[in-house]
Parts: sequence; structure tokens; C-alpha cells
Amino acid sequence: MTSEDFRAAAHTAADLAADHLAGLADRPVWQPMDDAARSTLLDAPLPAAGRPLAELLAAVEKDVLPYPMGNGSPRFFGWVNSAPAPAGVLATLTAAAMNPSSAGGDHADVHLERAVVRWIAELVGFPHPAGGGLLTSGTSMATIVCLAAARGRAARAAGWDVREDGLAGMPPLVGYVTGETHSCVRKAAELLGLGSRHLRTVATGPDGLLDVAELRAAIERDRAAGLLPFLVVASAGTVGTGAVDDFDPIADLCAEQRLWLHVDGAYGAFGVLDPAIAHRYTGMARADSLALDPHKWLGVPVDCGCALVRDSEELRSTFSLVPSYLRDEAAGSLGWFSEYGTEQTRPFRALKVWATIAHRGRDGLAQDIARCTALARRLGELVEADDELELMAEVQTSIVAFRHRAAGATGAAIDAVNRELPVAVQRRGRVFVTGARLAGHEVLRACLLNAATTEADLALLLTEVKAAARELAGPPVDAR
Repeated sequence: MTSEDFRAAAHTAADLAADHLAGLADRPVWQPMDDAARSTLLDAPLPAAGRPLAELLAAVEKDVLPYPMGNGSPRFFGWVNSAPAPAGVLATLTAAAMNPSSAGGDHADVHLERAVVRWIAELVGFPHPAGGGLLTSGTSMATIVCLAAARGRAARAAGWDVREDGLAGMPPLVGYVTGETHSCVRKAAELLGLGSRHLRTVATGPDGLLDVAELRAAIERDRAAGLLPFLVVASAGTVGTGAVDDFDPIADLCAEQRLWLHVDGAYGAFGVLDPAIAHRYTGMARADSLALDPHKWLGVPVDCGCALVRDSEELRSTFSLVPSYLRDEAAGSLGWFSEYGTEQTRPFRALKVWATIAHRGRDGLAQDIARCTALARRLGELVEADDELELMAEVQTSIVAFRHRAAGATGAAIDAVNRELPVAVQRRGRVFVTGARLAGHEVLRACLLNAATTEADLALLLTEVKAAARELAGPPVDAR
């Protein structure tokens, strides 16, 4: 392959990407793949001989690009998946061309990562000591990183060296979450040997926020039982409703009880950039750690999470292990990123973060986020004004939880319809929405992350929900 071969193919790839992005609004948001298209990918034989780049790109155009997840569309309201920021798309190609290991050393990606981690901390107002964070694959991994540091501090306070001796024989460490806490926290607790049985679910109030009085009572019960409370997980935007916990009283209790306060800000922490809802985040900066995803509300192409920790030495003491072949005097006092997390070879995530933030700037990002929250509030108003629909929670950030409520239907029948509605809407192809279970009810949850979404898209979402509900109900029965 010559450089000209690569150049020609790169131009073709750029055209494919540009055409894909430009056509998102004019195509179905998502459609099921037919059996033949699925088999082309699923049953592809291992090739014995290579194929030219031009032929590979033709296959991508024919077999891959026509079948997206749908999250690039302005009418995608599902889960918490954003459209890719164009600057991040371009930077991804350049980063792949360099292909470094961002574990450490004196090369551009390492210094750029330190800069963008600081930028992220500045965007959300979190204190950032040197070395107090790193980019990860996502908030799931960032949560493992942060909770490992919390575990190490708690074990050391109990006179235990968890790195040397493990957890066997140590009184159980206990953490506190709510029923709306993301499942990645439970996974982290299980992987770190804490056990999900020692992850207490604390009640929430009618507003969906962690009840501090219930939290205090749970801590006191566990201390009386000889257990070691060590962690509280609060949310800067729950997955179900986008609710933001009241951080100051939680932080006060954690300080009093010497507990590590971790904030799951995967999607919602960047909401602090919107002046209309910034007050909800008061006290978030008091946390010991914050996990968040630039690949959500900022639109950085997947994958990219970030772990921010108030005490960088806690992070380094949890993970640092430098074998002789990795000694590097040029690394400086901070050492390598691999001393602050689990990964040794690490991808060059920083360039797409840098490009995304630098392209929009703080003001542009804040404008995009404010538009999403305003659209969410507007969607909530449209739901409340519609007799067929019911708003199920206050719209706090950019997630709207609602359900279809057919006239005369009972609670069980309403739940049955709303359980089937998300897939029914998705298959129609015009919008994409997902469901959840909230306070014992089946609901639809529309997540707005795309600043290109319009009020017309919101109206179409509700039209499609009602049309799909009528299809599920079937034709009216002839009373005669």
C-alpha cells in the first residue's frame, strides 16, 4: 500500500462519514436489520486473502452505515447516548494515526490528557489537584477507579493494608446508594470484593432524592452491628429521571461520619453549565470523587469517561505499581497515568476530548446543554397538556419520564401498554425512545442530549407514542 493509496481511501472514508452525518435527519432513526443484512456481518468468514482499502470501504458503505443504532439523529431520545461531535470525529482519525500508548512518558498525548482532565474539572467546578484524575473507557471504569481509592482509604483507617492482605478477615465495608443509583456502582462493589450484600439501598423522598435522615439511620445501624460504613454514592442526574441529589447535607453527613462521598455524574454533571439549573449542583464540588462521561452530554465519540478525585495521592497509592522496565525519570513527579488506574496500555482519548471542547468552547457547550434542558422542560409541558399522557416525575435536567394513559384503562393495563410501547415506537422508525420502571410503574423516558433537536421533533415523539399505543390496543370493538 502506498501513501497515495491511503490518501485516496482516507478521502473516501471522510466522504462516507460526512454523508452519513449529513443524512441523519432524513433517514429512519432506527430499523431492525433483515436476516440477510444481519447474516452478512454475523456469519462473515475469516478471510484468507486481504482486500484493497477501496473494497473494504465499499463494504462499510453497503453493510454497516445503513444500520446505525440511531443515536446520531435529532429524534433519538433513548438511553443516554449522544450524537458524535464533528470535531471529535475528525480527531479520532488523527489519534488513531498516531496510535500511542497513553500510559505515560513525554509525548503529546500524555500532556494533552492532563490538560483535558483539568478542563473537565473546571467545566463542572470540581477541585483538581495535579494528578487528580484520568480518562477512562466510561463511567463504569471510572467508578471502579474511584471506589477502589475509597476502599483503600477506609481499609487503611481500620489498620488494614488491602493491597497487601486483601479483604479476608477485615470487618465488612458498607456503602450506601439509592434505588436509582446506576448499576455500574453495584458492579464495581462486586468486582472490588465488597459484595453487593454490603451495598445498602437508602430510601428516597417523593422527589427521588436520597433521604439524608434515612441515610443517617442506616449508618448508625451498621456501626452498631460492628460493620464499617465507608462510602455514600450520590447522583448528579439519575438514569430514570435525571434527578440531582441535594449534595450539601449529604456532604455534611459524610464529613461527620468520615465517609467517602462519590458522585455519579456520568450524564448529568455537565448540567451545572446551564445557569437555569446550576443551583441543583450546589455542593457537588465537596465530593471526594466524581465520575462522568464526556462521551455523553459533551458528544465526545465513544469511548471516553473521566474519574476525578480530590486527593490524587489516594488514587496513586491505590494503583501505583512500577516494574523496572517501566522506570522513566522523564515522567516527572506525577509519574505515569498507569499509576492512577487499572490500564497499562491506554488509548489516545484526549485528542477527541480536546477537539470537542476546543471547537465549542465553554460558552458553546453551555449553550448546547441549556438548549437540551429547555427542550426537556418544554416536552414536560407538552406531556402535561395532553390528556392521553402523564408526566411521572419533575423534569430536573434533560430526562423526561412519562407514560401513556389510555382512557378507562386500569393500572395493570396501563403498565402492560407502556412496557411494550418503547419497542413499538422504535420499530416505526420515526423517533426512538426507551422505557424504564419508576416507582413501580412502567414509563417511557426521553433523554435529550442533542442540541439539534427541535420542538417539532418533540411533537413528533408524542404523536408516535400515541399512534403506537393505539396500534397496541388494536381496533376498537364494535359495540353492536
